[in-house]
Amino acid sequence: MRKNWFIYVLLFTLILGCKKSSSPVITPEPEPEVPVIPPVPPAGSFAKGADISWLTEMEANNVKFYNNAGTQQDLLQILKDKGMNSIRLRVWVNPADGWCNKADVLAKAKRAQVAGMRIMIDFHYSDSWADPGKQPKPVAWIGQNISLLKTAVYNHTVDILTELKNNNITAEWVQVGNETNNGMLWEEGKASVNMKNFAELILSGYNAVKAVSATSRVIVHLSNGYDNALFRWMFDGLKANGAKWDVIGMSLYPSATDWQTKNTQCLANMNDMISRYGSEVMICEVGMPMAEAAAAKSFLSDLITKTKSLSQSKGSGLFYWEPQAYNGWQNYKLGAFDDTGKPTIAMDAFLN
Repeated sequence: MRKNWFIYVLLFTLILGCKKSSSPVITPEPEPEVPVIPPVPPAGSFAKGADISWLTEMEANNVKFYNNAGTQQDLLQILKDKGMNSIRLRVWVNPADGWCNKADVLAKAKRAQVAGMRIMIDFHYSDSWADPGKQPKPVAWIGQNISLLKTAVYNHTVDILTELKNNNITAEWVQVGNETNNGMLWEEGKASVNMKNFAELILSGYNAVKAVSATSRVIVHLSNGYDNALFRWMFDGLKANGAKWDVIGMSLYPSATDWQTKNTQCLANMNDMISRYGSEVMICEVGMPMAEAAAAKSFLSDLITKTKSLSQSKGSGLFYWEPQAYNGWQNYKLGAFDDTGKPTIAMDAFLN
């Protein structure tokens, strides 16, 4: 009996083992697929933006902004809801009232970044306004020769961009000079007097930008985007004297009666800049009287279409200059907000 019992146990064990081995193999559940997150629009996509450098000064003076429904909102939100994706900020070296200095630019750049806006920095290399009619040196740079001025341009550019970089902000575009139709830092950098000096100042700014951010696009900016002769004279001269740039910037401020002609001339000029120099082109400033809002919308829509039509997608974008200025702010009449602080119909051009 003990022998038979042993045989029974052995058979039972073998049968049980066979049953275990024939049971279905359990395979692990496949890991869930990682969702595909749409990429952020590329840096090279078309920029629709505004220079809002007056913003903090306006807010300090209790100026409010409203959407078209009459609801008070942050200006950046209003601009985004109108289709804008980029912000331009001017920099002054040592402004008397502090606006547009390093700290003020950083404050606005932080807000633009939080709002998901791309950023252009516009160096005036002055303590105040620099434009075709005047290019005054900062007080601290008066008396410096061209060699020292080149160093000052380099150091100031690096200082501002490094402050931004230290706060995790990188400007996608950087203007070295503002509306430099006849150079900058007069008299040493006046192009009609010494194009070589101006070209070396531009190169100094270019090198400074690339030292902080190799990906930032450097802009040389002139006004009167319809004036092909001016642009050929300037960029032929800069090229011949060793200057470097990535983007040719233009301003265009037509009237309600001549915008069609100016836009056609500007298109021809933009195409010539691309074929002649291989440069990208950007409309860095536009404006039209607030009272001509319907004409302004037509002007903007047409110019955006023309800029987007450029070959090789070299039309980089378009920026409205201080559209939020309203109700007599700084006596500026070319904004795109009405006297109640709401966007005019002109701003709808950026929705497309």
